[in-house]
Amino acid sequence: MLRKINHQNMGTSDLGWLKSLFHFSFAEYYNPANMNFGVLRVINDDLVKPGTGFDTHPHRDMEIISYVVKGELTHGDSMGNKQTLTRGQVQYMSAGSGILHSEHNRGHETSRFLQIWIKPDQRNLTPQYGDCRFSWEDRVGKWLNIVSGQTGTAPVKINQDANLFVTALQAGEKISLTQEKDRQTYFVLIEGEAKFGEHSLSARDALEAIGETVEIEALTDAHVIAIEMKRE
Repeated sequence: MLRKINHQNMGTSDLGWLKSLFHFSFAEYYNPANMNFGVLRVINDDLVKPGTGFDTHPHRDMEIISYVVKGELTHGDSMGNKQTLTRGQVQYMSAGSGILHSEHNRGHETSRFLQIWIKPDQRNLTPQYGDCRFSWEDRVGKWLNIVSGQTGTAPVKINQDANLFVTALQAGEKISLTQEKDRQTYFVLIEGEAKFGEHSLSARDALEAIGETVEIEALTDAHVIAIEMKRE
């Protein structure tokens, strides 16, 4: 089963310093029919103006992944971590039993990043932080596994049976993602235009796939993220 989600039908927020597109219910956007996709609870497509950001606030019992699309993102937390990431790089935080953190754009241009929340496989875990500075070339024309579960092979590991893959395709290029009947994947077309099976997607659109292999054809240069997980 494939289902396209047009970004124009998603939740939105504009706080001036922050513009957000909500794939699932979040903050002031509430839709009881759109709370999650399996263990995937949140994807927020955030635009943060220079010199602004999310001041220190708490989280618990959530696996939180930030994927930087444009500009830079500076993370700080109550464990003493402080890192700045740029395009195509990833940071991860297991909030576990509780953690305080902040995220700011200290750069000179508007930053864009995807904030992704995945439900952990158990509660009250010890909080953890990690990041990875992948080379952009590692995803060109192929899938790059940037996040996996604890038994997976990605450099960033979360407490859930889930994987995150990214790819950058040139116009006319094709790639497939094979999944078994007991798996499901949520795709986001971050940039560009592409066909996912028979569905044509524009930048910021999404696609749900359950138990089905998906072929992607880039109509323009395209940038895609896929969150793959066990089927519920």
